[in-house]
Amino acid sequence: MFDWQDLRFFLAVAQAGSLSGAARAMHVDHATVSRRLNLLEDKLQVRLVDRQPRACLLTPLGEQVAQLAAQMEASAFAVERATRAAQLPLVGKVSVSAPPVLAANFLAKQLFAFRQRYPDIQLSIASQVQSVSLSRREADIAVRLFRPTEQSSVARKIGLMPFALYASKDYAHSKTPERWEFIAYDASLSEMTHQKWLLEVANGRRIVSEVSDITSQCVAVRTGIGVAGLPCFLGDGDPQLQRLHVDGEAFAREIWIAVHTDLRHTPQIRAVMDFIIDAVKAQWSND
Repeated sequence: MFDWQDLRFFLAVAQAGSLSGAARAMHVDHATVSRRLNLLEDKLQVRLVDRQPRACLLTPLGEQVAQLAAQMEASAFAVERATRAAQLPLVGKVSVSAPPVLAANFLAKQLFAFRQRYPDIQLSIASQVQSVSLSRREADIAVRLFRPTEQSSVARKIGLMPFALYASKDYAHSKTPERWEFIAYDASLSEMTHQKWLLEVANGRRIVSEVSDITSQCVAVRTGIGVAGLPCFLGDGDPQLQRLHVDGEAFAREIWIAVHTDLRHTPQIRAVMDFIIDAVKAQWSND
């Protein structure tokens, strides 16, 4: 009988399309993935993958095995979720994935209040730009600034996070909008709604700097280098910044929360979700 762990590495290769991509997904080195794949093929005495310089292509048999492996993995995760749901209520560890701006500047600030209310739940907050798979147990709960689309999860919009333009209080050109220079994201994030809004506002005015995340943009704008589009809860609460008023339509990001269907009624996960929803409503109740 083959080793299930070897099959997991093969599935990671099938999903990533390369040994290096699978290594990143499995948090191991390239050589480990290659060795595990060789062990599986040797045990089954078949070739599942055609290794090419920059990619791995599945053989026809590899395609069939990958489909079966995905079903096996889904069943294994379902077993984990079912046993997790049977744990004692309000005890255990709950993991929450959130974008950096909410993880660092909002959720982390709620930890003390959460601990006071639920002393036996260990809350684990992961700051992640990319989406996570709830079905693969990469997180128990996902908080996102867009509607999650994973079919096995249920999602709910819980708030709106408004944005505005900000500059440091000693910004030299705060009274002369035609001389404003802007802090934006880099080109790799050009499809973000936040980036599109900022570039529309800039309307051809100079982008003086590109910074990859909102928290770092907040630090950059304090230096007086230019104007940034920041969430109002950050900008208004920063004594070093001033809000700049411009004509045009207001901009806001939706805040969504999602959980796998199998876990949504688990007591400790339900408690964490309700706490986050209440905290969001308290922060943005007037928006």
